Order: sequence, then C-alpha cells, then structure tokens
Amino acid sequence: MAPYVRLRQICLVSPGIEPVTSDIADIMGLIVCYRDGNVAKYGLENALLPVDTILLEVVAPFQPGTAAGRFIEKTGGRGGYMAIFCCDDPDGRGKHANAIGVRTANVITHAPYHGVQLDPRDCRAAFIEFNHTEGSDDVLGPYPPAGPDWQKSIRKGVTQALTGVEMESPEPEVLAEHWGKIIGIPVSTGKGGDPELALPNASFRFVKGASEIMSGLTFRVSDVAKVRDAAKAKGHAVSGDSFALGGVTFRLVA
Repeated sequence: MAPYVRLRQICLVSPGIEPVTSDIADIMGLIVCYRDGNVAKYGLENALLPVDTILLEVVAPFQPGTAAGRFIEKTGGRGGYMAIFCCDDPDGRGKHANAIGVRTANVITHAPYHGVQLDPRDCRAAFIEFNHTEGSDDVLGPYPPAGPDWQKSIRKGVTQALTGVEMESPEPEVLAEHWGKIIGIPVSTGKGGDPELALPNASFRFVKGASEIMSGLTFRVSDVAKVRDAAKAKGHAVSGDSFALGGVTFRLVA
C-alpha cells in the first residue's frame, strides 16, 4: 500500500469547555461521541464531535500553566489549536520533520494508537500531529482518541462534512510551503488562486493575515441559511455565510 496521510482531527481551544461544545453541537447538528480522561494529565478537558469521518475536538484548560492556556493568552483566543493527521508511519514523518528543523514536542502511545506531536513554534500557526492506529487504515475503523463507538455518533442531517481549513499568515505562500514540507504534499493553487494543500479528504488554504493562525473551517451543510440562523440565535457574530465560534470562523457551503 502506498504511504497515505489524511486529516483525522481538528482541535479548537477554548477558555471553557462550555458553552462552546454545546453551541457547536446545537448549531451544526452534531453530537459529542467522547470525552477523553487521558487529557486530564495535561490540565485539560475535552469533547469530540464527529463530522463524518473527521473529528472536531474542543479542549479547555481547567488549571493554570497549561500549553493550551498559554496558547489562549498568546493568541487572545483566536485560532485553531491543532491539526491531526492519520498516516502509515508517524515516527517516520516525525523524523522527516526533525530533519527540516521541526522538533518533536510529545510522543503518545496508547496501544493500538501511536501519535507524534510536533512543536507548534516550529510548525507555526498550530500544532501538527501524525498518528496511526494499528489495524485501522479504514477511516471508519477504530480510533481510540474518539472513544470505542465514535462511528455511532456520526450525524449528517445538518452537517455533511468538514471540507477545508483556512490558515492565515503575513506570507501565506511561505507558510504553505513549510506545512507542505512537514506533511509531505506539494503546494497547489486553489480555486480562488490561494496556495493550497489538497489532502484526500480536506484541503488547507493559505490566505493573507496579520499573524500566523488556523483561522477558519469550511463545512458542507444541507441548509446554509438554517445553520446561519441557528448561530445568530445563539448570539454568535454572523457575517455572510460565516460565523465566529471557538476561536475560528465557521464557513458554510451547500
């Protein structure tokens, strides 16, 4: 089998787990599949919501001095926290990253899952993690961080898919090239002319911005107006077919 890499999970960070998690669930028609007790040792609590086969995670610090807390202070709560990719060989991808000057921050092994997290200062904009679950090359197979039965929590009545991630940088081409080298895929040009990294199940688009952050997520939904109105009803700032929640812009497409 040829080497593969796919987007597995996007992690947002928030000062509190609520109301962000329940707002995402209510607005987007999603449900929480799991809350992982393993993150407590990092001073965090979390909630994971499947968007088809990509997991959307919210993490929040419950004690001072956490990396997530420092991230919130540094960014003012703006920007996604982590992009997590499943692949055939996390250690090999970690070594490749090290060779281009991106350090390893953390290695996690909870058999059959094994993950390599890279230093966000070297990745720039957000954490990158590569992971693999033994015997689970199927996107609907076991994925321990999302709990034993995450597949049963997939809901598609409102939100069908998470299709894109938007990254901001004063030099979007440079950041795209950097992330492309880390992930091991070439930079292409997206429909709007922006540099893009196209994965089999989602794309990363790099746009001009004041600082380097993961700035937005694009979701394919069944009824854009209905989701937009649900966001407005919850008190979130709506602009066109987008709204702000969890430190990022949720963009809606039909």
